[in-house]
Amino acid sequence: MGQMLQCVSPIDGSVFAEREVLSREAAFEVAGRARAAQAAWAARPLRERIDLVMAGVAAVGAMNEEIVPELAHMMGRPVRYGGEFGGFNERASHMAGIAESALADIAVGEDETFKRYIRRIPHGVVFVVAPWNYPYMTAINTVAPALIAGNTVILKHATQTLLVGERMAQAFHAAGVPEDVFQNVFLSHDVTNDLIAGNAFDFVNFTGSVGGGQAMERAAAGTFTGVGTELGGKDPGYVMDDADLEAAVETLIDGAMFNAGQCCCGIERIYVHESLYDDFVARAVEIVKGYKLGNPLDAETTIGPMANVRFADEVRAQIAEAVEAGAVAHIDIFPEDDGGAYLTPQILTNVTHDMRVMRDESFGPVVGIMKVSTDDEAIRLMNDSAFGLTASLWTRDLDRAARVGDQIETGTVFMNRADYLDPGLCWTGCKNTGRGGGLSVIGYHNLTRPKSYHLKKVTG
Repeated sequence: MGQMLQCVSPIDGSVFAEREVLSREAAFEVAGRARAAQAAWAARPLRERIDLVMAGVAAVGAMNEEIVPELAHMMGRPVRYGGEFGGFNERASHMAGIAESALADIAVGEDETFKRYIRRIPHGVVFVVAPWNYPYMTAINTVAPALIAGNTVILKHATQTLLVGERMAQAFHAAGVPEDVFQNVFLSHDVTNDLIAGNAFDFVNFTGSVGGGQAMERAAAGTFTGVGTELGGKDPGYVMDDADLEAAVETLIDGAMFNAGQCCCGIERIYVHESLYDDFVARAVEIVKGYKLGNPLDAETTIGPMANVRFADEVRAQIAEAVEAGAVAHIDIFPEDDGGAYLTPQILTNVTHDMRVMRDESFGPVVGIMKVSTDDEAIRLMNDSAFGLTASLWTRDLDRAARVGDQIETGTVFMNRADYLDPGLCWTGCKNTGRGGGLSVIGYHNLTRPKSYHLKKVTG
């Protein structure tokens, strides 16, 4: 038996699932089958590919009663929230709905002598490396449009959510997507690097850590394989003096704490105008004190364990360092906090950007809140970050939000909402958050290449 991948459940530290990784030879055989199947898949009518993909999506939905507790076991999200199928279906449905227009030829001009147009051509074999925090929704962002565009797809999930790729492949195959067109794999880091470096793929989409994204780019160096990445984040919220205070508190604190803070676009730092600051902090503390930390299989639990003890250890370290440097922690340790994966959600004030909790990605249930006096001060602080995924602005003034948003280094500007992915918009980031973009029309552009046709009708 070769190397095994183990999913250790954050509920109790037990091994919930394990799978053997593919050998290097077997992995290249998988990639070879995907390449051999791609031309025939792309030759199918677009409408047929759309229908098959959406049938696969529906088949995943039919498994939801099994998937929800499975996710709780693997990564700790409470069952009360019902899993990910709503967003999974919304994103796939949107991409299916815009496929014909997004993939249509771009007409450049035609007359008696010439016909010119640009066609979108699938890359070929697309490798999707998906994370554990929203394993279904992050995977479908690329899997659905890649397949619809005529690519074959190889999916590799994080070890923490080991069974998700199997579920998706099972559902899509049952719906009629050929097995070689969509394959799930279990791979070691070394074999993953060998596949990328060996030109096994035509495009790589990676969602995960900055270090992981750097490893992907290093493996692809010199191969001319496209690499799209969504990496770390330190997303800010800014509450202006004219904001709806109650809505701002509820949304931003939920954005900071939901899924135990393990959200790609979760709110990790909040800047509040001085006129609203005290009320904002008081209401935020009241909300968090009302959370129920516990076993995610319990319907009463509102915040479950972090997915892994080492993730919780990093958050505890950031909090402890901040408090030692003068930050104020407002939440007393919950009785259910076991010093391991079960972690008390925390609100910090008197924080500065000298503290790691305001600079490094926390990816856990902690948020620092700072007082600001002006838009310019808030903009400077929001931009004082190595990351740029989303920013959440709270104001009643649309023009003001747009004006401030124009000055923020980020991928998405929200006004009066947070922590949401609209499939009609490009999901993208800047700085160490990565490059490329998923979903929307631009998502299709990134999963295809342009091919120009310059057809001369007469030669006389």
